[in-house]
Amino acid sequence: MKLRWAALIGVLAFSALAPRSTSAQSTFPGAGRDQGFGAVLGQNSPNPFTSETRIPFTVGDYPACSDPSRVYRISLRVYNILSQLVAVPVLQGGSGSVAGGAPVENVELGCGQYTGYWDAKNSRTGQDVAPGIYLYRLETDGRAVTKKMIHGR
Repeated sequence: MKLRWAALIGVLAFSALAPRSTSAQSTFPGAGRDQGFGAVLGQNSPNPFTSETRIPFTVGDYPACSDPSRVYRISLRVYNILSQLVAVPVLQGGSGSVAGGAPVENVELGCGQYTGYWDAKNSRTGQDVAPGIYLYRLETDGRAVTKKMIHGR
């Protein structure tokens, strides 16, 4: 139990010390944007959640899409507060050559707005995850932005 509290304090301290220069307002309330690569990570909904959640994100400079032929390598992952991989959400709907329901793991997506779906299960064990704080991370062409979400019961 002490290890979990120490990890939580470490995560909170890290988030307090993290640079704020990569955040900006966008089409999603509370979204994180990295100006260097044009990815926007929205706040999951609902938050807190119980049995499932949706994670909105945009790729490229949507809605302008100045280079519509460009594709981006995208990964969306969920971690616990100990930085252990818990799940890879699936793409809700579909886009281009990526089918809906496909894990958002090293997929190539064009400029646009997307939604990842997570059923609050550990992808390794298939069991429901414990209530608590989770981090979700969007990687676009090797650059990442992270947000937190709360799982309650």
